[in-house]
This record gives sequence, structure tokens and C-alpha cells, in this order.
Amino acid sequence: MITAQKEIRLGLPSKGPLYEPTLNLLASAGLAVHKPNPRQYRAEIPALPGLVILFQRPGDIVVSVREGSLDFGITGWDVFSERRGDNGRVLPIHPALGYGFCTLNVIVPEVLEQVNTMADLRAWQQALNRPLRVATKFPNLTRAYLLEHEIAQFELIFAEGTLEIAPAVGFADVVSDLVSTGTTLHDNRLKKLKDGQVLASQACLIANRESLKSCPQALALARQLLEFIVAHLRASECVSVFANMRGETPDVIAERMFTQPLLGGLQGPTISPVVSRDGSKWYAVHLIVRKAQLVQAIAGLRQVGGSGVVVTPVTYIFEEEPHEYCQMLKMLKD
Repeated sequence: MITAQKEIRLGLPSKGPLYEPTLNLLASAGLAVHKPNPRQYRAEIPALPGLVILFQRPGDIVVSVREGSLDFGITGWDVFSERRGDNGRVLPIHPALGYGFCTLNVIVPEVLEQVNTMADLRAWQQALNRPLRVATKFPNLTRAYLLEHEIAQFELIFAEGTLEIAPAVGFADVVSDLVSTGTTLHDNRLKKLKDGQVLASQACLIANRESLKSCPQALALARQLLEFIVAHLRASECVSVFANMRGETPDVIAERMFTQPLLGGLQGPTISPVVSRDGSKWYAVHLIVRKAQLVQAIAGLRQVGGSGVVVTPVTYIFEEEPHEYCQMLKMLKD
């Protein structure tokens, strides 16, 4: 009897601020999504032939992974934290993909000049002599945060639409909502409380625990996803630097380079001989440098005799085993 192979599914955001950056990340990592018809909600990644792509709303992706209709998903940490449940079915196998940054905050009207902290909000609620009405799309996270700050009298008003208008029309007293640039708050005369950040969010990669434990194909695909995404994210922070340097031997050049703190590379610089026309002893040095330290690294190369410096992008930096994959295996054992 032949058993049909399980279809492994990855959910991606179908619209919104995570849609394009998610496709861009996967394409940059060599995992481009092939979607012949833009109206279709099903696609594939040719580099991972065993994987099916399904497009859903970010919040629905979390629920689908939790319930097992998706094996993996890329969504926001905000909706993951809100909808993950407390049964451990959803694992965050990469919590920080580096885009989709925002925060979930408790927000009040600017006219409440005396309310600037959660303690102020608690005092104001007590003076109201009724429950605080809080409009939010994140009832679970908001409830926990209010209780943590000893605001026991409140009523959560769940709303899917625009929340900024809620205090102005009397729909709610305050809002618990996502903030990215803060422009919308300013335009609607709202303000964040100084200690009112409920959660910091960015895009994350999640997986169904049971799928990883019971399906070797899903576990293998998890490793491939993490291998390429982690290697690309690590490389995106770095550049490859080449320079020519005169010296008697590679060891002599290495000693000079090690006097500069930024010229150590990953394990050390690669130094190879250059065949010069006049027979002089030149060597080519190669090392990986963080983009944020490039200016200082070039200055360091010049100080030890480097010239003809060439800088190129890096696509991947693979290590022996991705830290995130090891962490995932550990979570599966817990």
C-alpha cells in the first residue's frame, strides 16, 4: 500500500504592510515565491519543491498554524502573541526577521494632560467611578497588560476598523493599538503613555509543533527555511572586503592586521599571494566586515598598508548549524 506524501504548507501574508517585505525577504534569500496569477491564494517556491504557499491574513495564519492546517507561517509577533493560545501548539522558530517593526501601545487623548503613565491612567479610571472603556484589536494582550498595572475595572471593546477615532466619538475612553511612525496619533491628537508599551513587534517565522515532531519532511523543510533565511539575514549586515598588501609572508601581514580590532574577519583574514610583474611580494587579503564598521575597517587596512580596497555585497553566511534550528529542536523536546 502506497501512502500519499503529506503536503507541507507555509502561510504568507496576503496583504498589508508585511506582504511585499515578506516576498522580498524570501527572494533575497534565494527562496523566491512563484505566483503565476496574482489573484490566486496558492503558490510555490521552486527552490523548495515540497512546500506549498498559501496566502492568508496575518492573524489567520497564526490560527491556521495553531490548528494544524498550516505547517509554517510568516506573520507579525503582535498577532502571534495575541492568537497563539496557551497549549504550546505554535512555536516561534525565528522571532526576528528584521522588518514589519511596530509597537502595541496604550494610547490616550492629548486633552488628558494629567494622564501620562499607567499609574496616571489607573488614578483617572478610579476617578471615573466606572470601568475604563478600551478599544483594541488585541484583547488578550491588552487585558494582561492592564491587570499587570493594577487596572482592574475595565471593559474591552473589540474593533477591527480604525481605532484612532474611538475616543473622539465617545466609543471608548482609551485605545490599545499598533504604532509605527506615530503620525496617525499626532493627526488624531492622541499620545502614547510613557510606560504604555504592551509589546514590540516585527515579522516572525512560526511552525506547528506537532507537524515538526511527527513529519520528517516538515522538519527537513524547517531546517532549509532557517538555513537560508538565517544565512541571508546574517550576510545582509556584512560586506566582503578585499585589499592588496605588501609583506614578506602571510604571517607577517596577519600580525599587522591583528593590531587593528576590526580586521579579524569571521575566524581570521584569508591571505593569498599575488603574482606581480616585478616579482615584489604582494598579498591579497579578504575578510568579512559589518557594514556599520566599514569606514573604520578601511581606515584600519590603510594603517597597516592596505591598498586597492574592493567592497562587495554578501548574499549568505552559513555556519555549521543555525542557532535558531538548534533552539527549535530544544523547544520540541520541552
